[in-house]
Amino acid sequence: MPRRRPRALRAEHQVSRIWGPAPPFRIHGLSAGASLAVCRVEFLSGSFYIRPGATEQALRRYRDFLQPLGRRPLYPQEAACPCPGCAFDDVRYARDVLEEVLERLPARARAELGRLVKPLDAVFLRRTLPDPFTHRRQWRTQFWWYRRLADRSEWG
Repeated sequence: MPRRRPRALRAEHQVSRIWGPAPPFRIHGLSAGASLAVCRVEFLSGSFYIRPGATEQALRRYRDFLQPLGRRPLYPQEAACPCPGCAFDDVRYARDVLEEVLERLPARARAELGRLVKPLDAVFLRRTLPDPFTHRRQWRTQFWWYRRLADRSEWG
């Protein structure tokens, strides 16, 4: 029986101090390095809403909202519950999560995730309608995705 090399033996028993025995999962569309950077940001974030797996869930929710083909406008719905699990019912919250993760990422990973989000933003702008009463609202947001018409069925 051949002898196993010491490097192979050490690799079997290597446990990361941050991730534990299982490595973080890879986000569809991102490289392994960018996925690792996103997982690191999610794990080390002190935010209540950013937790491990939130970026993948936000990307999936954003894509699913824009998925129905056609030319009819889409209207984001308010989330019925503000808890982290139910908040993803509102696609604008998913975009908030993506924005916060983008702000915290290093430059290379930010650019890579930005290349995934930018075409989705263009479709969101094209498929949603601007809110004509944004300037009259008591609360004003700095994010453009809240200045679109909402509160109706997502499917038209």
